[in-house]
Amino acid sequence: MKIATISTAMWLTAASCQAFVTPTTRLQTIQQQHTKFILRETDEINKAEAVIEEETDAVEPVESAATVAETPVATTPIKSSKVISADRINKAIKERAYPFFLAEKAFSMLDSSHSSLDSSVGGVGNKEHLIVLGTGWGAASFLKNIDTDKYDVTVISPRNYFVFTPMLAGASVGTVDFKSITEPIREINNKVRYLEAAANEINPLTQSISCTSIVCEGNSCETESFDISYDRLLFSVGAQTTTFGTPGVEEYCNYLKQVGDAQQIKNAIVNCFESAGLPNLTEEDMERELTFVIVGAGPTGIEFAAELLDFIESDGPRYYKDRLKYVRIKVVEAAPSILRPFEDGMKEEAIRRLTRTIKIQGMGSIQPCEVLLNKQVSEVTEQYIYFKDGERIPYGMSLWAAGIGQLPITSSLVEELKGTEQTNAQQYARGRLAVDPWLRVLGGDGKIFALGDCSCISSTPMLPATAQVAAQQGEFLGKLLSRDYVTNAMGETLLPPMAFDPNQPKMLSEQIASFAMGENEIAAPFQFLDLGILAYTGSGSALAQVQIAPGKDLPGANENWSPVRLQIKGSLGFGLWRTIYLLKQTSFKNVVLVALDWVKVNLFGRDISIL
Repeated sequence: MKIATISTAMWLTAASCQAFVTPTTRLQTIQQQHTKFILRETDEINKAEAVIEEETDAVEPVESAATVAETPVATTPIKSSKVISADRINKAIKERAYPFFLAEKAFSMLDSSHSSLDSSVGGVGNKEHLIVLGTGWGAASFLKNIDTDKYDVTVISPRNYFVFTPMLAGASVGTVDFKSITEPIREINNKVRYLEAAANEINPLTQSISCTSIVCEGNSCETESFDISYDRLLFSVGAQTTTFGTPGVEEYCNYLKQVGDAQQIKNAIVNCFESAGLPNLTEEDMERELTFVIVGAGPTGIEFAAELLDFIESDGPRYYKDRLKYVRIKVVEAAPSILRPFEDGMKEEAIRRLTRTIKIQGMGSIQPCEVLLNKQVSEVTEQYIYFKDGERIPYGMSLWAAGIGQLPITSSLVEELKGTEQTNAQQYARGRLAVDPWLRVLGGDGKIFALGDCSCISSTPMLPATAQVAAQQGEFLGKLLSRDYVTNAMGETLLPPMAFDPNQPKMLSEQIASFAMGENEIAAPFQFLDLGILAYTGSGSALAQVQIAPGKDLPGANENWSPVRLQIKGSLGFGLWRTIYLLKQTSFKNVVLVALDWVKVNLFGRDISIL
């Protein structure tokens, strides 16, 4: 099978993920690849012209299932231009002007995700089978926007629910209940089919997925394997916590990626406090039991430290007053600063809030939290965490929140696409699936899409591995596939997604995007809207860094400027943090449950039951 390619894929990939190369090297690479691309373009245009002529001439009303499977839109010829020039492609993938992009995003919220416009595709008999792997932020957003009248959608994941991951830190100390931040996938879209299974291997040649499911009857469980085929595949499995090969991390550290992780951490915290009260323990033993080490000072690590401080300050005096003087919280970071995406002033505010002095009635003041910078962990054992500078810290519980890495299924798919442009892209994607500006996997023939932490867009710098990015990508892709665009390869050429008919009616957001691009046929590529970042810092205080306007930082450019960001902290930041987290909940039910949890904690405190 020949894997279809887009003529711009090679030089776009060379321009990707600029965080991995120096500005000068990156600029030189882009210029070299762009020159080669221009020299190749004449041949590619000729191929594209031949393919489109052949497809257009051959189009007739079709009845056979085989033809429908190969070209689901066969009843409507593509009335696009015969030549997709280099200039058109380069112009289409350029960032749209910020004012137009804001208007596009605003009106897209008003547009119905399921277009009511007449469509040449559809009908029950013509549905393509679309498989979604994963139930995270990208998948949930995609399922809210995909038109199930056009696709037969199957979701495959070992987890049958979506979890609001930014609130896992709160759930791990009892600030919110686990069920308040989860939503069943069938509630998000009740027209999709769900299979509780794990994908083990993907074969792009046969368009099939090998899966394993655990089937339980009574007290006995057994694994069951099956294969399932797809017409289109959305790969949105996310990423896993990486240990960087540090000995002992997997055996002795906790992670905070899933609901089960948060539940395990909650039990471990209470166990540490209960163990510290056992008789015959020395003060040194009690201090070790009540030392909590958090490796990684990103948003996850900082918010967990803040929530743990809240538990100690608010609920500790009620349950463990005699043990609070032994509590130690150590936030360890290998870099010279915390919360890398934030401005320096906000980082300093976070450290000030975390290292604050807590007054405990009847026992004076304590300062339990300490932030340790430039500290690299070398090994973790059952009782000690060792550092490369020779120091060691005894601990009772540890949380590893130091970074993410790719899942085995992601690495497997990258290997399956070996020999395509995906291979060349790996020097920049670094284990992620390289995708084009429309989220199509390079080397995937236009039938495999990827988004979120497991992907890397070839035409942009490396986007942050956040829920915000994945959710926007899921919304973009759901709407793109629901509308009338050809996204798969035509013959041996993978063109940009083209409108079936350039004269077909468009939604207002599409019209704005077309105007901003100066292009009426090519679909607008994905563009990330950075809305800012939030971080809870404890005791009714939070950081909110809201981006008002983007910056510009291009090597060799005549003018560069920094982004315009609004910095909010303290109680005002806390109010914004809670408001946004409520508004971002998946359903109104979750909004009510989370709000009630906050009220319950204020009235009755956190639950310390070990379940």
